[in-house]
Amino acid sequence: MPGVPHRVDGAPAPARTGDAPVPYSRLMALQCEATLLITRHGDAGYEHPHVLSDSGGWLTGKGKAQTRELAEGLRSRRVALVYTSTMDRAVESAAIAGDVLGVPVRTVEGLEEYSVGLLAGRENDDQELRGVYSAWLAGHVGMRIPGGESGTEVIERYSEALQGIADLHRGETVLVFSHGGVMSLCIPRLGANVRDDLAAQQYLPNCATAEVAIGDDGFHVVSWPGTDNRAVV
Repeated sequence: MPGVPHRVDGAPAPARTGDAPVPYSRLMALQCEATLLITRHGDAGYEHPHVLSDSGGWLTGKGKAQTRELAEGLRSRRVALVYTSTMDRAVESAAIAGDVLGVPVRTVEGLEEYSVGLLAGRENDDQELRGVYSAWLAGHVGMRIPGGESGTEVIERYSEALQGIADLHRGETVLVFSHGGVMSLCIPRLGANVRDDLAAQQYLPNCATAEVAIGDDGFHVVSWPGTDNRAVV
């Protein structure tokens, strides 16, 4: 039959995926940015609060109230989905927000806080850990926490996790629960429109949200908690 591709044996060839036009609505969605409301989890308690650990922690009563208040304030944003790191305090935050907003919750690896590695069990104010993290914020991201990650590795896996979420939600807004340390390190370095030191002197409180738009042109930091946008390049 003229115009119909055939195999060598004469039977019609299977249609190629590339032959079907991509729907216009899909093309438009791919050109849109995804809006990620990246949020630190609610106030949390820990079994050993003054000791370094990679274990999850849990939300306090204050943390639960913070998370509900946050979610209530986002009703008008039409949040399509809630994403969370694998750590318990973030998972619990996401479950509360998802319930308030009436949307599903998904767990994504790569959003978790940086690991303390072999420094686990030391006091929270351990100077070696503080020194490495301070070096990261100053731009020396090649340094590594003993038995843990380098700053470069943290940024790479965080970027991949956020990009993966964004690719699924072009033209939509999603809420993402993560952690203060990785947010402060990674988001300024991923955003093309802000300085790397955006968060260097700014403590990130629980349930604080950074709005980030991710599209074909990369990451754009729309807002950062506690700033007046003077950090925007």
